[in-house]
Amino acid sequence: MKTDGPILVATDFSAHARHAADRAARLAHETAAALALLHVLPGETLAQLRTWLGTASVPEAQLRADAQQRLQALADELAAARRVQVTHRDAAGPVLDEILGAAEALDARLLVLGARGAGFLRRLVLGTTAERLMRRTTRPLLVVRQMAHEAYRHVLVAADFSPWSREALALARRVAPHARLTLLTAFEVPFEEKLHFAGVDAATVQLYRQQARTTATQNLHALAAAAGFAPSAWTPCVVEGDASLRIVEKEQELDCDLVVLGKHGQSATVDLLLGSVTKHVLAEGSADVLVSTAH
Repeated sequence: MKTDGPILVATDFSAHARHAADRAARLAHETAAALALLHVLPGETLAQLRTWLGTASVPEAQLRADAQQRLQALADELAAARRVQVTHRDAAGPVLDEILGAAEALDARLLVLGARGAGFLRRLVLGTTAERLMRRTTRPLLVVRQMAHEAYRHVLVAADFSPWSREALALARRVAPHARLTLLTAFEVPFEEKLHFAGVDAATVQLYRQQARTTATQNLHALAAAAGFAPSAWTPCVVEGDASLRIVEKEQELDCDLVVLGKHGQSATVDLLLGSVTKHVLAEGSADVLVSTAH
């Protein structure tokens, strides 16, 4: 994560977007960053209005004036409550392009979105636009699900030992430097069902399982050591099974308030961000989700 640009939060003024803005302001204060608010009037919405009302009747100027007033009110509130420098801008056009353009223009260190929204952010986070945004951006993305009552307390980092895992670990520490950190990795016995089908005895399969767990544990400690973490600074969590299921289970079991994932997995064909793992974590989990897009 860059350390000089502002934190950029996109808002449609919904409740979830308000939670995201407050979390972004808290992070800006904790990391001595500036905060930038962005509201986009979707281009498809304007096109629909032109179709229904006629080109001359589209109240684009009034809609943007209202957005500017609401942005100013939100900026004033956050600046006073969190003691941060806040700027804001509004735009009209394709939501994805406008957010990416603003991020580039500001050289944002972090993009922040609410988990759900009343308007464009709902489509952005839950639909194909979100996938396109996450695929195209090179900046970390934080999806906020909870109200920001306090700084992050317990962070769960999912590791698969790819280059993205190393960056995710570093990102977790930058975003939540004082939180308890749990590193989770999930392993499975390769071809276990086929081994049973081929007549391999249970004792041999169990030996493979123990070896897989041992290797995963060793890799987890090596990852933490490479990141410069003292043994007292983190807790290992090595589990067997499907990663998407285990991440959500452990997030809830350990009462984590932030889950950190890398954009890609161990190979070019495994993309946690656009595949089942992140989708499952966002759909079934309750914590905020931070996605590292760098490696």
